[in-house]
Amino acid sequence: MALIDSFGRSITYLRVSVTDRCNMRCLYCRVGDERLSVESRELLTLEELTRLIRIFSLLGIEKIRITGGEPLLRKNLVGLVQDLTVIPGIREVSLSTNALLLERFADSLKQAGLRRVNVSLDSLNADTFAKVTRGGRLEVVLQGIHAAVVAGLNPVKVNMVVMRGVNDEEIPAMVAFARGHGLVLRFIETMPIGEAGLRMDQCYMSAAEILDRVQASIGEDHVLKTGNQPVGNGPANYFYYMESGTTIGIISAKSRNFCETCNRMRLTSRGELVFCLGNMGRMDLKGPMRSGVDDDYLRRMVVQAVQQKPQGHMFQDEDNHRALHVMSGLGG
Repeated sequence: MALIDSFGRSITYLRVSVTDRCNMRCLYCRVGDERLSVESRELLTLEELTRLIRIFSLLGIEKIRITGGEPLLRKNLVGLVQDLTVIPGIREVSLSTNALLLERFADSLKQAGLRRVNVSLDSLNADTFAKVTRGGRLEVVLQGIHAAVVAGLNPVKVNMVVMRGVNDEEIPAMVAFARGHGLVLRFIETMPIGEAGLRMDQCYMSAAEILDRVQASIGEDHVLKTGNQPVGNGPANYFYYMESGTTIGIISAKSRNFCETCNRMRLTSRGELVFCLGNMGRMDLKGPMRSGVDDDYLRRMVVQAVQQKPQGHMFQDEDNHRALHVMSGLGG
């Protein structure tokens, strides 16, 4: 069975948040010094997560990305990965992480069946990195990236949220870093999601300007060729730096949205199915599941939820942003 929404889009990709806890407090994700964390009883158990993903797999979901918060903070995440990778119909399980704990877990995650990782890396300058993440240690993240490459979680994708006046001057350095380490590099526009996202909107840089910066950094004589998605399900537009073989992607959620081809939904750690990152629509699956409904009932709920997926995000509506999801509860 296929999950087709009311606009004819096939939903094959589920992003699954396993915790809202994080060991960083990035400027574009959280406001102030608050440390958000749901009570453990509010979280879906790993068994509940596995049950729901089995149901999703029967409806045509093929790829799972585990997110947070920081997913490596969730106890027995390796066991969850192992359980998910053997579900019939699930072709790939991947992970988004800030890599602070990745060196410790890279090998065991690979052995459990994890295919690849995306790593958030907003600066190669230790001071800037600490400022953006409010306490993150750059050297530990770089060790985590290296461990992922060595473990074979390839291609490792590195994501940089470009913020004017904060880290935009590092675009050339990031291109050189990706080239030197065989990484896929993705630049991301700031997104006006929640109070933190709105605050960072003053640092917005469009995808077009980011691409101009990339071209300037490699020189006008070198070719950036438009290319196809290398691996994965993401919304980036990809370019190939032909002389080095480096793949560079740009995610332009605001300046050039990708809503027409959206193939995803999001499951929060609290058991809510979120229809769109830029929209308030969601459906609670945890409550009915804990009340004792069977799998067929949950399946019908998911089918109904997909029909409520909006045609596009509401990033143009500032009032909507303030009420929107906290990014740390969704993992992007």
